Amino acid sequence: MANHHVLDSHGSDISGEDTWQALATAQLPDGIALSNLTLLELLHKQEKVDVLVPLADLLNADGKLANGLLEQVFDILKQHSSRLGVWITSNTDADALAEVKDFLLTQDLIVIHVPSFVDGRGFSFAQTLRQLGYEGEIRMAGNFGRDQIAYLLRAGATSFVLNEHDLQSISDISQAFTALASSYDGRNAAALPMFAKQSEPSVAQL
Repeated sequence: MANHHVLDSHGSDISGEDTWQALATAQLPDGIALSNLTLLELLHKQEKVDVLVPLADLLNADGKLANGLLEQVFDILKQHSSRLGVWITSNTDADALAEVKDFLLTQDLIVIHVPSFVDGRGFSFAQTLRQLGYEGEIRMAGNFGRDQIAYLLRAGATSFVLNEHDLQSISDISQAFTALASSYDGRNAAALPMFAKQSEPSVAQL
């Protein structure tokens, strides 16, 4: 896993204070947490740790929390964790979040992984979580644009994972947390300038 940093809503690097570890799975996206651990490693730890698990693996085919063996495994995770959180990927159905509202509201951290700069679902997920009443930390990870940070804050995000390369390439990261180029109100991602449909590129853009 590449080196990453966690920044809070003011652009301050809080990596040294961050204690979250992602549960290693075959589909674990890069940057969900600063470190990860296997289920076996978790079960053998003497102390309890803060663990992130994939929401998709906890749901059944109907988008509801699975029972049976998966429910038992999650109970074991709770017994060996001091805090639990989940991560959401672009494959998650936004409508499914409402189906597991009560479960989500109990999570200490929800990480939203953005697969591409042009994917607006990260905005939608953050907005939906706030509308459902989630008051905890929403962390953005993945390939979101640095010029999207201020908009993501307005949509409900509170922290961000940036890789070492991106962090070093930005001369003043604090500007990304304050500059808003539009009057975006956090409600409709399609209204953002980076997602606006353009008919034909201008000569200057070619």
